[in-house]
Amino acid sequence: MSLNKVPLIQIFASQQAQTLRDKLCATLRQLIVSGTLPQGERLPSSRLMAADLSLSRVTVEAAYTQLESEGYLVRNIGKGTFVAIALEPPRRVRKMAQPAPLALSSRGKKIVATGGCRDPLYPQAFAAGSPDLRVFPHDIWRRLTAQRLRSPETVMGYGDPQGLPELRQAVARYLAQSRGVRCAAEQVIILTSSQQALQMLAMLLCDVGEKICLEEPGYSGAFNAFVSAGAEISGLELDDRGAKIPDTGRAKLIYLTPSHQYPTGVTMSLSRRLQWLAYANKHDSWLIEDDYDSEFYYDEQPMPALQGLDDNGRVLYLGTFSKALFPSLRLAYLVVPPALVEPFCRMRSVMDGHSAQLMQAVTADFIIHGHFQAHLRLMRKLYASRRNLLLTQLAEKLGDRLRPQSHSGGLQLTVTLPGGGEERLTRAALNAGLILPRLSPLYQGAVREEGWLLGFSALQRAEIINAVDKLARLF
Repeated sequence: MSLNKVPLIQIFASQQAQTLRDKLCATLRQLIVSGTLPQGERLPSSRLMAADLSLSRVTVEAAYTQLESEGYLVRNIGKGTFVAIALEPPRRVRKMAQPAPLALSSRGKKIVATGGCRDPLYPQAFAAGSPDLRVFPHDIWRRLTAQRLRSPETVMGYGDPQGLPELRQAVARYLAQSRGVRCAAEQVIILTSSQQALQMLAMLLCDVGEKICLEEPGYSGAFNAFVSAGAEISGLELDDRGAKIPDTGRAKLIYLTPSHQYPTGVTMSLSRRLQWLAYANKHDSWLIEDDYDSEFYYDEQPMPALQGLDDNGRVLYLGTFSKALFPSLRLAYLVVPPALVEPFCRMRSVMDGHSAQLMQAVTADFIIHGHFQAHLRLMRKLYASRRNLLLTQLAEKLGDRLRPQSHSGGLQLTVTLPGGGEERLTRAALNAGLILPRLSPLYQGAVREEGWLLGFSALQRAEIINAVDKLARLF
């Protein structure tokens, strides 16, 4: 027997396993894999191994039995314990040659060129679009989750690509009552995010080179989705009634945020909404209505959804729970005409299958039992007070530097910089611990207005005051 006691003890002592049996198993595996113990090698008896390592014989017997079950050892009564397999020792890793330049597809290059979409990982002034997770009803959510887990088999399997029926029904009822959306549960598709919905819309409804209209300025996530699909992007001019109808030409898809234009905050008028519906009918176009934060209105009730005015099935309605509940929930919803349900479900089935069953079930319970509406009522009051505080602080300390835009709702306040200096001040703010999401990159054309989107919803009173003080010092 050639097993040397010294390296055996050293290797055994270096193992990080929790139990002595596991440490001995790991030691012997390492010796077998390295070739120190070759195939056919006889190991010490359990009595001798126990004496060498100051272990109990029971521990050694348990380790030998475990390694025998794994195929590393074979035990013959009356003869002893032997190594059962031969493994090649790990080869020394050679230095890798310099790889060839990465060859991305044309679509891949377009996706990378957009810069991607990244959200802040934790609340920080003035990161935009984040709800306050510190006041979320965690106890209620925990209780509902525990109730669902009492029957885990119902929420731990594969799910319907269209979404959990209970959640689709709850969403359809909520949208009908709060937003005037006209739909059945069969028209609701539960997705992971609004960004996923936009990617699916771009892939299913847009061919390379087709004209897509986006608001100017507008949501960069929509721009990224349609550019990566090879669409030809055309900007829509804005006025105080919302996105203006283009003078000439047909667009296959038009992306709109009529309830609370992103990022200016303008609400689209009724007359403009009717004009857009007439345009869609005339040109056989699709209107994508992104109702991303209409739950949060402060001064007056928001106008009903554009989809509720649509008699011809030209509007695709999009919403998300990321801001109303919490971002890591990863649930959004898309309402489509009946003819589009099956194509979207088939596409979902080949993308990621379905959203998490457990989270869908808990969200459905949260809505059905009235917790969702109660949470929204509380958040509206809280966020309204924070918006008012931010407006007051800006007026007092930066009244001649920043100009607030429409602010009747939402989770962030857009301000413009009449004096310019957006890029320079944004860099300086980062050094001071402030995040200032820039306004100018949300324009695609040559004419751009400078400013920021100041998120306030996730910030408490002292945090808002301190952040505005830091911002004022930058000037």
